[in-house]
Amino acid sequence: MPVVRIITLGCAKNDVDSEEIAGVLQSAGFEINAAADYAAYTIINTCGFLRAAKEEGIQVIREAVKEKRSGRTGKVVVAGCLVQREGDAIQKAAPGADAYVGVGRMGEFAEILRALDAAPPAKPVMRIPTPHHEWTDRTPRVHSGPPWRAYLKVSEGCDHRCTFCTIPSFRGRHSSKRLEVVLDEAKRLADQGVREINLIAQDVTQYGYDLYQKFMLPQLLKELNRVEGIEWIRILYFYPNRLTDEVIEAMASLEHVLPYIDIPLQHVHPEILRAMKRPWDGERYLRLFEKLRAAMPDCAIRTTFIVGFPGETDEHFAYLLDWLRQACLDRVGAFLYSREPGTPAAEMPNQVPARIKRQRYDALMRTQQRISLEKNQAWIGRKLDVLIEAHAEDGLSIGRSFRDAPEIDGVVYVEGHHRPGEFVNVEITGAAEYDLFGRMP
Repeated sequence: MPVVRIITLGCAKNDVDSEEIAGVLQSAGFEINAAADYAAYTIINTCGFLRAAKEEGIQVIREAVKEKRSGRTGKVVVAGCLVQREGDAIQKAAPGADAYVGVGRMGEFAEILRALDAAPPAKPVMRIPTPHHEWTDRTPRVHSGPPWRAYLKVSEGCDHRCTFCTIPSFRGRHSSKRLEVVLDEAKRLADQGVREINLIAQDVTQYGYDLYQKFMLPQLLKELNRVEGIEWIRILYFYPNRLTDEVIEAMASLEHVLPYIDIPLQHVHPEILRAMKRPWDGERYLRLFEKLRAAMPDCAIRTTFIVGFPGETDEHFAYLLDWLRQACLDRVGAFLYSREPGTPAAEMPNQVPARIKRQRYDALMRTQQRISLEKNQAWIGRKLDVLIEAHAEDGLSIGRSFRDAPEIDGVVYVEGHHRPGEFVNVEITGAAEYDLFGRMP
C-alpha cells in the first residue's frame, strides 16, 4: 500500500482540503501517514494569500525536493493556492516537483498519483485550470485534528472584490456545498466523536445562494442544530451586510449555535472602506452590534483590521482607535497591509511606510488589550461551559469557552486535570488580557 505524506500550509480551509484529499486517497487504497520514514508521495497543500505565505511555501517545497533527492520520498506533488496563484511560473519559483495541481481538484488526486507512478512524465504534470471548486461530495474526509472538534467547509470561493485581496483570483467564484452533503458530513463527524463544528467559508453568509437562489445560512443552522452529538456550532467569517435579522434570530434561538460572531471589518472609516470596496461604515457597524447584543446579551464579537492601507492617514487611524473604544469588542486581530501584486490596492498612491504600519499595529493592539481585559474581568464570578483541550503544568487543564474559537482566541485555564474533549462547567476566578482562569464550583 503506497504511503502518502500530506503537508498543509495556511488556514483551516486548507486543513479541510487536505483531509478531503486524504479521504480520496485512502478510499483508493493509499495509506496516509505523516510520520512515515519513507513516503512514496509527498503532497504539499500550499497557501498563496500573502507574500509571506508564498515564501514559506517555496521553502517547504525546496525541502521536500531535497528529501526526494536523498531518497526519503518518491515523488513530490505541490497543490493548492500558491500553485493556482502563480500558474506556470510556480515551476521556476519552486522547481523539482513531479506535479503542480491547482485548487479544487481533490477528487483527482488518486488519478494523478497513479499516472505519475505508471509512466513518469519527462516534465512535471501541470493541472491548473480556471479556479473552480469541485466538491468531493460524499467521499469521507480523514479527520486529522483533535477528535472532539472539526472544521466544516460549507462553501468555497468569493464573489466580493476587495481591493487588497487575492483570494477570488485563485479560489474562484463562490460555490456552495449542497445542504444535504453538509448535513451528511456533520453526521459523520459526530459519529466519529466530534462535539464542536466550526463552519468556515470565505463568506459564510452567502451560503446556498448559487444553488437555491436564496441565502440559506438560517436553514442550514436549523438543520445542523438537530444533528445528534454536536454540542457547539460556531460560525466563522460573516460578511457585514449579510448578517441579517433572520440569521441573528436563528443564532439567538438555536440551542447548539454559539453566540459568537466573527465578522472581519478591515476598517471603519468611510473613506478607507470605499477604497477597499468594503461595505458600510463605522456607525452602521455599531448599530449592528447593538442589535446583536440585544438579541444575544453575552455574545462574543470578533473582528480583524488592516492597518496601513494605502492612503490611511493619521486622522483615519485615530478614527479607528476612537471607534474601537466605543465598540468594546471581545476579540480583535490585526494585520499590516501587504502590497500584493495583481490587486488594485497595490497600484494605489500613498502607500504607507512599513515603520508607520508597525506603529499603528502596536497602538491598535495596545488599545484592544485594555478593552479585552475589561471584557474578560466582567466574567469573574460567573460560570462558563468549557471544552477541555489539553493539560498544562501546575495541575491545570486548558480549554475554550463559547467565546474562544480554536487557535485564534484565548483559552480558559481550569484547576485540576480534566479529560480532553470533555465539557466542564467552570466558575471564573481570574482574567488576563486574552485568557480566563477558573475552577469547578
